[in-house]
Amino acid sequence: MDLEKGKNVIISEGCRIGKGVVLEDDVYLDYNVIVRDGVRVSKGAYIGPNSILGEFSSNWNRGKTDSPKNLVIGENSLIRSGAVIYNGSRIGIAFQTGHNVTIRENADIGNHCSVGTLSDIQGDCIIGNYVRLHSNVHIGMKTTIKDYVWVFPYVVFTNDPTPPSGILYGVTVESFAIISTGSVILPGLHIETDSLVAAGAIVTKDVKQNSIVGGNPAKVISTIDKVLDRSTGKSVYPWRYSFERGMPWEGIGYEKWVELVGSGSE
Repeated sequence: MDLEKGKNVIISEGCRIGKGVVLEDDVYLDYNVIVRDGVRVSKGAYIGPNSILGEFSSNWNRGKTDSPKNLVIGENSLIRSGAVIYNGSRIGIAFQTGHNVTIRENADIGNHCSVGTLSDIQGDCIIGNYVRLHSNVHIGMKTTIKDYVWVFPYVVFTNDPTPPSGILYGVTVESFAIISTGSVILPGLHIETDSLVAAGAIVTKDVKQNSIVGGNPAKVISTIDKVLDRSTGKSVYPWRYSFERGMPWEGIGYEKWVELVGSGSE
């Protein structure tokens, strides 16, 4: 089996492990997990039942050689049951999924990210740090999502301008943007920093910094500074000044965190 295994590794009944696999200290493989050749699972990671790590790419299924890059799962990741993560991806530390998540080949996912139940991340995507993807989100190939972005349920990022075709233009979402429930983002668009896409929007044009867009097709309806908390009357956005749960500035506030470590740090 050619397995490199650290201390306190638990491999439950029904697991199948390929060649050249590395399981670092304190890794837990629950029942019926498949770990294909060359996968590295970093220390402290939990892999839920019936998950597949290092799934073969479409090239392999066509009889070609698979990607030379192997899958790496970051430290202290929590991958819940039924997840399928393809070969050639890199997953950062403290990653979490819901159930039945799919992540295709050559995805590059940063640290402290979460991906909700039934979400689908297609290949060749780049996702930054502290990104939150809720349930039933579809991320088309070649999408780039930068740090501290929120994507709420049933959002679709598209990439084919004239479907069906072989031309793909990925969406780019800048840091601190929010994409609300049920939105559809058309191919190649640029969603700028601190912008807010309202629920159900069909976005056909770039979204400018600090703007709110909504409707079908989406149009600018306001700026984020106009949004107030209904109970306190205080400004809600930029959200990093009013929300901190699960963020690196939790307990000290965003401004103090910037003073201590800088806005680009983790």
